[in-house]
Amino acid sequence: MFASKEENAGLSDLLDSWTNDPQDMKAVFLKLSQLLMEKEHTILTFKARPGVSYSLRAASDSKGEHARPLFVMVDVIDDDPDSRWLSVCFYGDMITDPDEEGDFVPEGLLGEDGHCFDLYEPDQSMVSYIGQRIHEAHAWATSPE
Repeated sequence: MFASKEENAGLSDLLDSWTNDPQDMKAVFLKLSQLLMEKEHTILTFKARPGVSYSLRAASDSKGEHARPLFVMVDVIDDDPDSRWLSVCFYGDMITDPDEEGDFVPEGLLGEDGHCFDLYEPDQSMVSYIGQRIHEAHAWATSPE
């Protein structure tokens, strides 16, 4: 569920305008977005910064011990509209990275240590791996303790 109709409309505007996609990253973004939209107890926000990034952020609606502003941020990096790529970031303590596919980013996610996975092409095994991290972060964020 989106936090507001305006944010849902912002995401729709991005998707409608994303017509030039030689790397087929829109399909990857749609797959990850759909995964987030299906998560229970999740609030989505969307931040558009054309020419920089479009950020889909998912947070738990829980106010428990693990409450944070988000559990995952899926960014469409827009520094070159003809070659958009994705960066999917989590707080470092919410996920594991058993295959060491991501990058540790000290204080890189809202001032806290983060873990980011960058996608430049539609690698389905990497998309699946990131999907597993989304499930893991969601479970962490929505757990009561």
